[in-house]
Amino acid sequence: MRVLGVDPGLTRCGVGVVEGVAGRPLTMRGVGVVRTPADADIGHRLVAIEQGIEQWLDEHQPEYVAVERVFSQHNVRTVMGTAQASAVAMLCASRRGLPVALHTPSEVKAAVTGTGRADKAQVGAMVTRLLRLAAPPKPADAADALALAICHIWRAPAMNRLQQAHEAARRADTLGERTLARKVTR
Repeated sequence: MRVLGVDPGLTRCGVGVVEGVAGRPLTMRGVGVVRTPADADIGHRLVAIEQGIEQWLDEHQPEYVAVERVFSQHNVRTVMGTAQASAVAMLCASRRGLPVALHTPSEVKAAVTGTGRADKAQVGAMVTRLLRLAAPPKPADAADALALAICHIWRAPAMNRLQQAHEAARRADTLGERTLARKVTR
């Protein structure tokens, strides 16, 4: 499984590609940051993020895209920018028919460090260790993107089983409703 992790942001949008399967050693295929100037018009910044993510999708051909779920912060301006960058990443993936998974920051931290309250340094250290890197990726946005990809690889099998069970239950409910409707109309 090859996953593009995206840590959304308007100034620095972290991107990282990890390949592997749960229970086996993982491999980093690429890591970086899509940057935009803070003084640029919002529209131009979003276009730059789109172009950067499209380049990563073209170059690395991921099967999945994992994006950090936007959570409420005290700074509304920061939340809005993060949400906009997140939407661009989801749009780019969806346009290509790639499945998109959203993971909360605490979910990602718990997956890679064992605690949902880990700080940036702990996440960077564990990403370095898990991917057998010489040094933590810089800036932290890049390390966070790799952590998102790792989280998705490890959690995807369980998430897929839950989704399949939900779809099977929904089909059974629909079939049951059809059967009941036939009995009522007879």
